[in-house]
Amino acid sequence: MTDVGLSNREILTVSALNRSARRLLEGEFPMVFVEGEISNFTRPSSGHWYLTLKDDNAQLRCAMFVNRNRLVRFTPKNGMQVVVRGRISLYEGRGEFQMIAEHMEEAGDGALRRAFDKLKAKLEAEGLFDPDARLPIPAMPNHIAVITSPTGAAIRDVLSVLRRRFPAITVSVLPVQVQGEDSAPQIVKALDFANRYDAEPFDVILLTRGGGSMEDLWSFNTEPVARAIHASALPVVCAVGHETDFTIADFAADLRAPTPSAAAEVLSPDRIEWLESFNRAERTLTHRMKAMIERHESHVGHIAKRLRHPGRRLEDLGQQLDHLEMRLSAAFKRYTERFRLADIATRLQGAMSRRLERAGADLRLTSSRVKPPLPRIASLSVELDNLGRRNRSAVVGELRQTSAKLSTIESRLTGMDPQRVLERGYAI
Repeated sequence: MTDVGLSNREILTVSALNRSARRLLEGEFPMVFVEGEISNFTRPSSGHWYLTLKDDNAQLRCAMFVNRNRLVRFTPKNGMQVVVRGRISLYEGRGEFQMIAEHMEEAGDGALRRAFDKLKAKLEAEGLFDPDARLPIPAMPNHIAVITSPTGAAIRDVLSVLRRRFPAITVSVLPVQVQGEDSAPQIVKALDFANRYDAEPFDVILLTRGGGSMEDLWSFNTEPVARAIHASALPVVCAVGHETDFTIADFAADLRAPTPSAAAEVLSPDRIEWLESFNRAERTLTHRMKAMIERHESHVGHIAKRLRHPGRRLEDLGQQLDHLEMRLSAAFKRYTERFRLADIATRLQGAMSRRLERAGADLRLTSSRVKPPLPRIASLSVELDNLGRRNRSAVVGELRQTSAKLSTIESRLTGMDPQRVLERGYAI
């Protein structure tokens, strides 16, 4: 007899069950962070990482594929405490519960990263990272202040690059601790000292150290250091860690360099390039000087052809001087005569004015003495009539006497006329 319950059941294969469990796990669990200790770490030829995360009571298998683990900045080791971010899944081939890791950091870095992001957002909101507030880096500094550990590899790299590229630059090392509790206050104090130092003032500050973990670099992620960099009156170049390391100091600095050596190259001109520039400038200057000398020689030759003997020039100038002297003498005479005539006219005008004044006074005096003319005129008219009559009588009498004398003379002349004698019969 067949069991009805058994005949209606659904039978799954192992693969189907594991696949369903995998979809369920991946769909229900979001991206999670898990902290634990690494054990059973392996890295086959494919480049993938396989490891187990464990704590005191449990363990979790993890896989991190090569496209993700190449972004991790350290090499995992057994016994290392890490924080892994990933998604929960199931490896169907063995039916094993596992985590597919996408990011891994050392356990201490997780809290530091959150503190880093919080401080970065705060200072950015205050404008400490504003690109417009950054100071220009001098192209040719005379004196560089290097704030770093005096015994680290960073200072050796910086000094080596500066000696190779431009040994004439003066470098002063301001020694500080670059990690530990006392490092941040020392860095702040060194930045303040560099800004106040006036014996041989600095042109730029280089704040640098070698690479390390986020915890090692934490002094450069502190708020006092960031504010001291922002408050610096001197430009600050920050080169902390390796190329992939970014700190708060990098964002606050006027320029961020990926490595200490790169910072030294940024701050120092290449002496070979400068020498070549000098040589080019020398060649250009020599060429231009030759061309200018040739132009001046040509100009001088042209002027020399037009140049006259100085004696002739002096003769011409002497003749011109004589002519000017004669013109000056004539002008002086004309001026003297004009001045004399003007003086005479002035004097004459004064005399005339005085004479007119006297004549006016005489006229006024005479006018005051003049009597009314009408009676005198009437008397003179009567006297004139009498004189007229007497004059006419005298004239008439004189005419009569003169006429009688004339008649007598005429008779005597007529008697003595030869023609009258001849008429009386006398002959010559």
